[in-house]
Amino acid sequence: MNQKMIQWSAALVGLAGMAFAQAGAPPAKVGVINIQAALIGTKDGQKAAGELEAKRAPKVKDLEAKQNQINQLRETLNKGSNTMSAEQREKLMREIDQRTKALNRDMEDAQADFEQDQQRILNDLGQRIMSVIDKYARDNGYTLILDVSSPQTPVLYASNQIDITQEIIRLYDAQSGGSTSAAPAAAPAKPAVAAPAPAPAAVKPVVTPAPAAKKK
Repeated sequence: MNQKMIQWSAALVGLAGMAFAQAGAPPAKVGVINIQAALIGTKDGQKAAGELEAKRAPKVKDLEAKQNQINQLRETLNKGSNTMSAEQREKLMREIDQRTKALNRDMEDAQADFEQDQQRILNDLGQRIMSVIDKYARDNGYTLILDVSSPQTPVLYASNQIDITQEIIRLYDAQSGGSTSAAPAAAPAKPAVAAPAPAPAAVKPVVTPAPAAKKK
């Protein structure tokens, strides 16, 4: 997702930067936007985040249940290592190993599915919000609009008066038919970094332990 944010930032700078090449251009009018905050601040963005969370929750619950089953098998192996036969220990260790490999594959598949859904939503929202930003910049005479959502942004300070994030959210929601009755929140003096959409809860891979040494 961070790579896509950088791409949107580059697109914003590229669109506005062409104006500098125009001879006799008036004094530059510069604005800043936290594109991540804008994306997740729109009603469409909030709805999409909720849908992603609802979709991933059952899968995360299933992964956690499988991990608990593996943990129980590991506990059985540790507690009964001295009383089990070699055949029983080996059978239990094979089962733990198989379940662990299957769990890790399921985790990778779940993460890939989530990132694919997230990317699709980001592309859709990003294209629509870019059109709002472009029109807003042209209508209001902006020469340059910088994205300050990345911590690597070169912008160290920006006045609240040139932050257009809340205005873009309001315009996007109005264009999409959303309600705009809520007053926009005050922008911070220094552009804040918005948190990206939440990633699915990670389920740590289980490592099969070696059985405890049998007491003589």
